[in-house]
Amino acid sequence: MSASALVLPSTSTPPSYHRIVSPTLHLPTDPQRPIPVGLLACQRDPLLRDLVSTVVSSTVAQTAPTSNASKRIKKNTPSIAQDTLLEVILHDTVLFPEGGGQPNDIGILTSADGNIWDVIDVKRRGGHAVHFVKVKDGNVAAALKIFTPGSLVRAALGEQGFQRRLDHVCRSNHCILISRAHVRFCKMSMHTCQHLLSAVLETKLNLPTLAWSMTTYPTPSYVEVPRALTPEEISIIQAEANRLVFEGRQVHIEVEELDHSNRAYDTPSVGIPSDYTGGVKRTVIIDGVDRNPNLQLFLIPQMEGLSRSSTSSARLYFLSGPRLITYFSSIHTLLTTTSNVLSCGAPLVPERVEQVIDERKKVSKRVEDLEAELASSIARDILKQAEDDTVVLHQHRTDDASNPLGFLSAISTAFVNEVSSAETGPSSYLIVLTSSPSMQTATSTTIVMTFGNDEKKVKEAGDTIRANVGVKGGGKGTKWSGKFTGVWKDTKEGKAVAGILKDISL
Repeated sequence: MSASALVLPSTSTPPSYHRIVSPTLHLPTDPQRPIPVGLLACQRDPLLRDLVSTVVSSTVAQTAPTSNASKRIKKNTPSIAQDTLLEVILHDTVLFPEGGGQPNDIGILTSADGNIWDVIDVKRRGGHAVHFVKVKDGNVAAALKIFTPGSLVRAALGEQGFQRRLDHVCRSNHCILISRAHVRFCKMSMHTCQHLLSAVLETKLNLPTLAWSMTTYPTPSYVEVPRALTPEEISIIQAEANRLVFEGRQVHIEVEELDHSNRAYDTPSVGIPSDYTGGVKRTVIIDGVDRNPNLQLFLIPQMEGLSRSSTSSARLYFLSGPRLITYFSSIHTLLTTTSNVLSCGAPLVPERVEQVIDERKKVSKRVEDLEAELASSIARDILKQAEDDTVVLHQHRTDDASNPLGFLSAISTAFVNEVSSAETGPSSYLIVLTSSPSMQTATSTTIVMTFGNDEKKVKEAGDTIRANVGVKGGGKGTKWSGKFTGVWKDTKEGKAVAGILKDISL
């Protein structure tokens, strides 16, 4: 195992891809001095998968690494036991640290004795890439001895790390030649897609990208723009972006020294992080399309529950590479399954779905009409039971409807209407309606509704039922409703309700 050199192993990356434009900026040649983030091997050549490098430092990690996603986990989430980790800094690395809206790489380190060590995370600390290495069997002393400063290790993506990167991007460096088939690794870059999409939005519609997010695979990523786009505008942007892809526009990186005079960006960006000490400013250039700063670009947290659009911004979702293939596969599966259910060809699915929805609306309307008719009939039957100008009773129903409370409310409304329209209706009434499913278990729910024309009596009845029968609920005005969990029995709960009504005088 030989030490890494400034000249990287040969890949398909064009020699002109990474360009240092500052005459005084050079790669550190001292193996005990780490190359800063911005000039790492993974950024100079995004196709490089492994590299022999020198250990600069290794220490025991005091805290587990946290990503943007983990920061959004609720505080009450139970903690999980963490593995013992080492923080290892190398002279150079092919493993990209999280940044620029792009997730970190994972990979492996192979030590001089041939042992393989898992790198579960890579973070930027100041200007350095810190590898979080899982300690084997918790033997910290042996691990620190293996990663003694000056030791040689081979850093590699590994197959799992390569597949992870394949979806994310060919690092923050983006695509080399967008339409060349033999570099599909770069063509599949979601990050490159974002740069291209943002550039086309800016040039065609004068819409700056306010932020962007690389969402969890395989969901679409998105860019946020100041306003929503019309379907016609989306078609224009998509066509223009694909035209540039098919033309095979060259992409390269320009790197310069970072100082106070060039620290600010003249394009939309959250700017350079205040803790960045690498001293390097990188610019991604898509030939004839875009010139975009690339250091912690558009870094935003993924906010659950945020609406797709608002009065001030809108999200435009996009897909490419593995995510696009997965998306098309899932859509094809869903379409095929739906067409089989509807017994029609795929092109007829939209029409058949419309027919099903129309029929469902008609059926729902018919059910509502029948329920209203039934509720009126039940209300009239209750009214017939009036004695001495009063109605005080409990009526229980067995009903497997999805919304039994809605039907009980319909009965109460129909009863009030019947009383209002009757020439000699009761002057006072207090009625309790209950509804249970046909098959009851210990977890079954019985709906209880109390209504009357005296608010105080309704409240008295409801509160007494809650206290004596175990119904949870409440009410306001002339209605009170609640739920009983368990098996409702007429000989027990029904008898208790009847007794409560008997003790209330109207």
